[in-house]
Amino acid sequence: MHSDQTETNTNDQYVQTLTLHSEADTQALAKQLASLSLTGSVWLAGDLGAGKTTLTRYWLQALGHKGAVKSPTYTLVEPYRIEQENGIIKPVYHADLYRLQDPEELSFIGFDEYLDEPEALVIIEWASRADSYLPPPTLFIDMTQSNDHEGKEDRLVELRLSKAGQAQGFDLSALTI
Repeated sequence: MHSDQTETNTNDQYVQTLTLHSEADTQALAKQLASLSLTGSVWLAGDLGAGKTTLTRYWLQALGHKGAVKSPTYTLVEPYRIEQENGIIKPVYHADLYRLQDPEELSFIGFDEYLDEPEALVIIEWASRADSYLPPPTLFIDMTQSNDHEGKEDRLVELRLSKAGQAQGFDLSALTI
């Protein structure tokens, strides 16, 4: 971090805070996230209804997924194999751990294999339910609902690179809405 930047500086390459005013803004953010070519895991946090699944759906579509995106609330994990423009297949796993009773359940379904797969992206909603089990993510995304002065519901999104994400050289300062 540069000496003239603080953690709260929204231009920081490691922390970015954005306000989403519409579904189009959510889609725009998803396209930008897709362009980062992230690997490893991304932890999506936020209350029920904060927009985590909507962001993930747009993100998968921006990566090139065609077709429906099912919520993994009951299955825990939905796997995707997305063909990129260069012909390479990108493995993406969308996990929702809201209904997870015990983090040990993840070992029974082979969750470690998703995390160990080279070039895989594992997007995890409610990762806090298994934070003792999971390795640190590449990126944290925290979504909060808020009302603007006109009573419309906005989404405040804080994106934070972990040390692993910083080490991979990712830069969040280009993300804008």
